[in-house]
Amino acid sequence: MARIILVRHGKTKLHKASRFWGKTDVELSDTGIRQAEQLRDCLAKEKINAVYTSQLSRARRTAEIIAARQGVKVQVCSDLNECNFGFVEGMTFTEIQKQYPELAEALRSSDNAAKFAGGESISELDERVQNFLPHLKQHKEKETVLIVAHGGTLLLLICHLLEIDISNWRKLRLDLASRTIIDTSDNGAIMSKLNDTSHLKT
Repeated sequence: MARIILVRHGKTKLHKASRFWGKTDVELSDTGIRQAEQLRDCLAKEKINAVYTSQLSRARRTAEIIAARQGVKVQVCSDLNECNFGFVEGMTFTEIQKQYPELAEALRSSDNAAKFAGGESISELDERVQNFLPHLKQHKEKETVLIVAHGGTLLLLICHLLEIDISNWRKLRLDLASRTIIDTSDNGAIMSKLNDTSHLKT
């Protein structure tokens, strides 16, 4: 496998009040576009061999801005889409507590099998992430692969790349427009950066 650069998409037009936006196709805001451009400049010295992104425009647009300078084709992969939050799409956690108290309690207890009504569970999201992993095995150790996606999918990817149980995904944090770097080999993986936002400027 290769050097893996994991990037969470930039800020969106609906990034307010910590609402659950999963499958909803929310576009980047002007700030999000600037963040993607700052990521592009930050990664300009990297020789990126492949770029993967989710179908959702907030991730896809971030990937396209970064890839444009690299001259690399963006490969869209539905397995990298954010979790489908079903009926609670667009809600805050407080609103979920009022309307779906059992789901809120399951989320508090970190139950990965708890399913969002009309959507997915974290376990089902993880199945999609595992379906994506064979793409990475096609790349050689000296190659660099960029993955632009969402908090949920990227956190689970980190767990798999580092060979830690997915129950630990809640112990990690990925901010918008952050980058995480993991160097992989047949002997395992080493994380050299986590949630780096030093490239972002006001």
